[in-house]
Amino acid sequence: MHNSHFVLILLGPPGAGKGTQAELLHKEYGVPHISTGELLRDHMRRQTPLGLQAKSFIDQGHLVPDPFILDMLFERVAQDDCQKGYILDGFPRTVPQAEALQKHLEKGHPPCVVNLELSDAEILNRLSQRVTCKNCGSIYHLAFSPPKAPGICDKCGGNLIQRADDTKEVITKRLEVYHAQTAPLIRFYKEQGLLHSVSCAQSKESVFSAISKILN
Repeated sequence: MHNSHFVLILLGPPGAGKGTQAELLHKEYGVPHISTGELLRDHMRRQTPLGLQAKSFIDQGHLVPDPFILDMLFERVAQDDCQKGYILDGFPRTVPQAEALQKHLEKGHPPCVVNLELSDAEILNRLSQRVTCKNCGSIYHLAFSPPKAPGICDKCGGNLIQRADDTKEVITKRLEVYHAQTAPLIRFYKEQGLLHSVSCAQSKESVFSAISKILN
């Protein structure tokens, strides 16, 4: 990691392991892992002006418009712990978001973009066996990383549930949306020579090692 300030963007379908890799990279490099989904939930929990406005869009079944997402993100990355850089998970989702981020970054500091690749069949297999803690949000996989006691979170003792969006029908729909949205984004970063691809059909340690090589 030669840059004094680096921005790593993790692209990849739901279930490719972006969150897992972001946490490993956060521990290794000491830069924050920023998930726009988490930011949004945090603002809504705290009932900030941004959070209240975002909630009104979600309650009406609409996506939260880009200006709100960008305001939240740029406010977060201006904080002291992002001075050395940060890892983005779940952002950008669209080319306009990517362009807004490029404008925001200092000149000469393009992001490093890693696309985590996994087949749709493998994603269906992974996500349909995923459970989440109702209390703290920790994620477990019944085949790869099960909890020590069935149905109980190792970290806080909360109940583990299958999220409503982790059923096969919903996953299939999410994948369709993902491919439609993200194909242009992959093209955008490829054309700028910023895109690296890593296969996720291997252990999380191997994926981490491949991303670290790209960063170094």
